[in-house]
Amino acid sequence: MAKDLEVAILFADVVGSTQLYDEFGDTKASETVAQCLDVMKDATHQFSGTVIKTIGDEVMSTFPTVDDAMGAASQMQARISGEKESNTHEIPVTIRIGCHFGPVVQEQNDIFGAAVHTANRMTSQAKARQIIISGPTVDQMSSEWQAQTRQIDVATVRGRLDEVALFELVWQPDEATSMLPTIEWESKTRSLNKLTLTFRDKTVIVSELKKGVNLGRAEDNDLVVKGNLISRIHARVEMRRGKFILIDQSTNGTFLQNVQGEETFIRRDSTELVGEGIIGLGRAAKPGTPLAIHFICE
Repeated sequence: MAKDLEVAILFADVVGSTQLYDEFGDTKASETVAQCLDVMKDATHQFSGTVIKTIGDEVMSTFPTVDDAMGAASQMQARISGEKESNTHEIPVTIRIGCHFGPVVQEQNDIFGAAVHTANRMTSQAKARQIIISGPTVDQMSSEWQAQTRQIDVATVRGRLDEVALFELVWQPDEATSMLPTIEWESKTRSLNKLTLTFRDKTVIVSELKKGVNLGRAEDNDLVVKGNLISRIHARVEMRRGKFILIDQSTNGTFLQNVQGEETFIRRDSTELVGEGIIGLGRAAKPGTPLAIHFICE
């Protein structure tokens, strides 16, 4: 009987397995791939996950929470792709991982639904040694895991009209540590409590209660802004460790103007919002014009 669930779906696969067989022969390559699959399955079980199936050199697993999935994904990468780990039969091997949290339909021992396609798309966007997750999945993480993520791109997904933000989870200890704020930095930013965005008669607030909002022309955005140069999901504003970050996800970029009149342009990149100013999606917007989004950090 079919059952509806909401889970974190994770795909992990061996990078370049075909080349392994060509270079090292069937026996050594198949043993190496088999050991990788064992590591993936073991990590899944350690973090309360369920192995749905293995497909060649790939494992598909589900987890009750995104934090569980990230714990398993990090362990998989550390044990297989980590530089300090010795690979089976001295064959160098790496994996890539993708994850998305969403609703699925479970029938017997398999799962189906758009969320599965999105998770698979995250994997196809990942490179060797990467863990790629969707923007909505980041929203489901604890703050500790969110601190180890960074947006790297946007992508289209089969069955969705809008674009999905791509985030990378930095699993290497050295790189993850370098992303954390210092004590001095924390003390300087702790006084920032909220960012208010106003577009015409609509106001949204980014704060500890709602740490992220989307801007764009699609109706399900927090601020809907129509225009021929505006993408469906054009930009996102997030509160991260006491800072407010504007992330452009669009084709035509985003323009900023502060109260001193200084202008900044970003495209597929991010910048910090400080003080007060105007955001223009797809084109520069002057204060008081129809497409101007006013922001103020408090």
